[in-house]
Amino acid sequence: MFTHLHTHTEYSLLDGMSKIGPLMDRVKALGQVAIAMTDHGALYGAIDFYREAVARGIKPIIGVEAYVAPGSRFSREKSESSPYHLVLLARNLAGYKNLIALVTKANLEGYYYKPRIDRELLEKHCEGLTVLSGCPSSEFHRRIQEGDREGAIAVAKYYREVFDGHYYLEVQDHGDEKFTRLNPVIADIGRELGIPVVATNDSHYTFPEDAEAHDILLCIGTNATVDQRDRYRFDGHGYYLKSEEEMLRLFPENPEFITNTMLVADECDLELKFDRQLLPEPPVPPGRTSDDYLAELCFRGLRERFEVVTPELEERLRYELDVLRQTGFTDYMFVVKEIADYARKSGIRMGVRGSAAASLVLYVLKVTDIDPVANRLVFERFLNIERREMPDVDFDFADDRRDEMIRFAYERYGRDRVAQIITFGTLGAKAAIRDVGRALGLSYAETDRVARLVPDVLHITLPEALEQSPELREAYEEDPKVRRLVDTAKRLEGVARHASTHAAGVVISRDPLIEHVPLQRPTRGDEDSIPMTQYAMEQVAKIGLLKMDFLGLSNLTILQRATDLIRETTGEVIDLVRLPDGDPKTMEMLGKGETFGVFQLESAGMRRYIQELQPTNIADLCAMVALYRPGPMQHIPRYIDGKHGRVPITYPHPDLADILDETYGVIVYQDQVLLIARKFAGYTLGQADIMRKAMGKKKAEIMAEERGRFIAGAVAKGYREEDARAVFDLIEPFAGYAFNKAHSWCYGHIAYQTAYLKANYPVQYMTALLQLAKNAPDTHARIAAAVAECSKLGIEVLPPDVNASQDNFAVERRPDGSMAIRFGLGVIKNVGSAAVEGIIAAREQGGPYRDIEDFCRRADLSSANSRVLEHLAKAGAFDMLGGPPGPYNRATLAAHAERLIGLAKRERELRASGQATMFDLFGSQVETPLPALDLEPVPQKREDLLAWEKELLGVYVSDHPFKSVAAEVARYTTHSVADLGPELAGQAVTIAGMLTRVQARFTRDGRKFYLAELEDLSGTAELTVWSDTIELTGEEAWAEGRVLVCSVEVRDRGDRGVSYSVRKAAPFDPETGTAAGFAASQWQVEAPARRPQAGSAPAAPPARANGQAPARPAANGSAPNGANGNGGYRGAGPAAEASRPGVTPPVEGEAVRLAITLIETDDVLADEALLKAVVDLLKQHPGNDEVRVVIRDTAGEETEFDFPRADATEELARSLRSLLGQRGTVRLTGGTKVAGAA
Repeated sequence: MFTHLHTHTEYSLLDGMSKIGPLMDRVKALGQVAIAMTDHGALYGAIDFYREAVARGIKPIIGVEAYVAPGSRFSREKSESSPYHLVLLARNLAGYKNLIALVTKANLEGYYYKPRIDRELLEKHCEGLTVLSGCPSSEFHRRIQEGDREGAIAVAKYYREVFDGHYYLEVQDHGDEKFTRLNPVIADIGRELGIPVVATNDSHYTFPEDAEAHDILLCIGTNATVDQRDRYRFDGHGYYLKSEEEMLRLFPENPEFITNTMLVADECDLELKFDRQLLPEPPVPPGRTSDDYLAELCFRGLRERFEVVTPELEERLRYELDVLRQTGFTDYMFVVKEIADYARKSGIRMGVRGSAAASLVLYVLKVTDIDPVANRLVFERFLNIERREMPDVDFDFADDRRDEMIRFAYERYGRDRVAQIITFGTLGAKAAIRDVGRALGLSYAETDRVARLVPDVLHITLPEALEQSPELREAYEEDPKVRRLVDTAKRLEGVARHASTHAAGVVISRDPLIEHVPLQRPTRGDEDSIPMTQYAMEQVAKIGLLKMDFLGLSNLTILQRATDLIRETTGEVIDLVRLPDGDPKTMEMLGKGETFGVFQLESAGMRRYIQELQPTNIADLCAMVALYRPGPMQHIPRYIDGKHGRVPITYPHPDLADILDETYGVIVYQDQVLLIARKFAGYTLGQADIMRKAMGKKKAEIMAEERGRFIAGAVAKGYREEDARAVFDLIEPFAGYAFNKAHSWCYGHIAYQTAYLKANYPVQYMTALLQLAKNAPDTHARIAAAVAECSKLGIEVLPPDVNASQDNFAVERRPDGSMAIRFGLGVIKNVGSAAVEGIIAAREQGGPYRDIEDFCRRADLSSANSRVLEHLAKAGAFDMLGGPPGPYNRATLAAHAERLIGLAKRERELRASGQATMFDLFGSQVETPLPALDLEPVPQKREDLLAWEKELLGVYVSDHPFKSVAAEVARYTTHSVADLGPELAGQAVTIAGMLTRVQARFTRDGRKFYLAELEDLSGTAELTVWSDTIELTGEEAWAEGRVLVCSVEVRDRGDRGVSYSVRKAAPFDPETGTAAGFAASQWQVEAPARRPQAGSAPAAPPARANGQAPARPAANGSAPNGANGNGGYRGAGPAAEASRPGVTPPVEGEAVRLAITLIETDDVLADEALLKAVVDLLKQHPGNDEVRVVIRDTAGEETEFDFPRADATEELARSLRSLLGQRGTVRLTGGTKVAGAA
């Protein structure tokens, strides 16, 4: 019997490509009973390898192909950059622990190009290990290649002695003559020394047909192309998982080489345990148990948290403590408490996410701030007896102090007991195509074209992409190059590509980690960096180590900075935990949809739903956090209608009313599913949680079993079987996508806190938000959006000023007592914090700079260069020096930046040497400009000044290029950009502004369209300009900087927000004051309808010119079609919103009352049948209400259709929802309308 003893998996990164699952399936199919894993210098896949093998009845042999330094592992000589290879296999637990120690020390001590061990480490960690002499890169083999037989014998004797005879000589035959000819020499040395010889195959992939894909993987790893002659490649062939027969054919004269492999396999017997817990020991007083001490702390905290401690609270606390004791997780609570205590003591704003907020224990320990009893949070979602898995307490910390918290854990629990956790990036569908295309030598354009044909669907695979994308399938079938590209990419898809540090994961151990998990340096770490595990998050948990997520949340940083600014500017100390629920200013702001900068509520789709909801308390926000996701999103309209009494609240059974009352009859939370199972079928909450998880997996046999159990339990409680079936059918889909209530409440509270501060302390909140714009992916885009919001809020944002600005944005008190926000110097593009520290420090020490001469003399510019000064000048930071305005304009100072920085440097050098400077020679009282700084004036254009501001600050601060024409253009418009929103859906409005950005895009059939950013004095909007509009207006009209008057169609795209499609456009000529091509009669211009002030009565909608808005014309005369970009019908939108305070009534356009979205599948016949059923159902309810149907195809593209009018009642909506199920959504707008009502 043959055993593979030299096998590489995908975790020999970019060198091996065998995925562990399929590899084990192949071993099983070949009838082999054992296999070794020997990845290069790492144990990344060890746990998965072990578990996958055992699950198939295969003996796992965990090993590594180690790198051995020729000398010391500490040497960094160039000659040490090519270490020897050596195969190490663990015979038992002692050997496994020594493998971990060797791999860890190779990474932490011996890393130089590769993670290297040396003979000193091998002698120290030899117990329990079996060694193979290695491949042609081993020390033994190299000696033979060099003709040094005696040297090879000396190497073999050394290893045999160190490993107490557990040493074998290794032979391979991959058809490479320069190596295979040496196999007889190896066999001869084996006979001479009495060392058994084993045959190995150095497997790097699983099947023979993987050879080409593996070769391309090598090219990806070495950044080469397949046609490069000098690239790295495997010499020979056959590096796949061979059968015993194939191996025997390679060594027909030495069958013992094959059978000897079983000698190695037989002596390897490693058993790993996965049912233990390696929690740190808690700080318990002498003579006390951790269970007793935790109970004492909890009951003390219970009295501190609650003014009245009821028997129910005591019973709940005792129950949770008992569950912790039975599951063995008491010690875990102490770790969590210590981390939370340190954060609070250090002033680090924190929160928890997930089910941890459902624990009363954590609430009374002051880890969480949400009362789980009052808010009906189910503890069993966190921990229960029936599911003994370590609970998750995932922390959110202010992101600017997250590293401080990791460092605390590192120091508190021991540097050898804390590490970050690794994660692996894999080749996704598009990444595989791009990497393979590059390796095949295809051009970027060719590869990019194919990659773009893969649908933008999360986790989509290439086989799925070929099914879903006709264009990709067509290219695949017709173009041989594309076929080869995609076929190769399919083989490499999902293979591990690289290792990096998990964004949040931290592991904490009772023992030194080196006893349980291999460690290495973080990807970009140095010797002082906290190491990371070689096992990923799931594997760390499997071996019993405590893992936590330490996440950085920018909104917590914003909250901290905002409350600090409030204290500094007003003296008020804000306790965010004790904010009044339902604050009127906050709810009014949210009801208007002013959610910019509000946690979780900022997206366009969420903003629309919040406006419709008109929230009145935190619970509403928590529900929206839970509902605004794929799946439950379809129930948002019913939740909103239920809250406002527009539809009757119904329950699947009257006995469930108390569970569903808080969410108006809609199942929103997983906790409600658990409570229903307990109430209706007699489950314990722990059993109900197991049922919920089983439902989420959607396995038919499990579902049938759970259904039977549920119905039996309900009947036993006295319910009718048909009621039990109905209730189960209702909760089944919700169990899969309902949200964790505790998590919703954690995030809903943060959302409320951010909204409260924005509504009540807008200057301080927006300053804090702007301060964090530095961390945004596009800093200046975020600044521009935030400044636009400040404009809406009436907050002045002041330009940068070397005499007033800090490094970042800051609150500035004006002479009249009002507050404004001042731009920071370090925010200016290409300036940065380091360059301005010296400028600010000198100003604070010696007072404001009098003029540019004083600035050059005093400012510490040691970290600045001429480019910094140039950009400070162009951004206006020197405007107030010697003024206002100063003697030099921005253009002059920018042009002389190099001279100014040179003079300042000279002054600094003279001052450092103790000599008098040129400025000192004139004395401090000199008032006239110094001759040395008599700068030649440079003319300055207004358009240049504004362009500099936009480029360097992201916004215009001194003026706006649109301002000079705004008044003239206003006569053409019906709305400003700020007026745009979901309440205008279904209407054509006219706006005007300046084009600040235009990006060309192409539809699938190759037609050009634009995404254009239009900006007026109120804000910015992104417009879609389809090909027919471009043809009508001409491409020259869409140049950046142009002022345009645009007729825009507002479309409500549901959860995808609101879109603005340009129907017509007319360039505005500032010289003549006219918009070329503008025709009032065609554009239906009416008096602008503005947003009413809060509390004012809504205006009645003005009459429309012809009773309906025209469909957008198609350039080719064909019917409009929203899917292909050449038209589209009016979007569906709210109909009765004019009756709600704070919302503008429609200017024109008849709002759709019934909006139906159908989701296309790959089953054409089923789709056609469903569409026909919808039409038939509508015909059964004739009426005058407008109906709109949106068909969303498999690529996410939407096409709208006007359907026959119907009587849009709640009864019809319910029938449609029942018909569609998960295949679509139904949205009924306006007030409640019963069947037959006019």
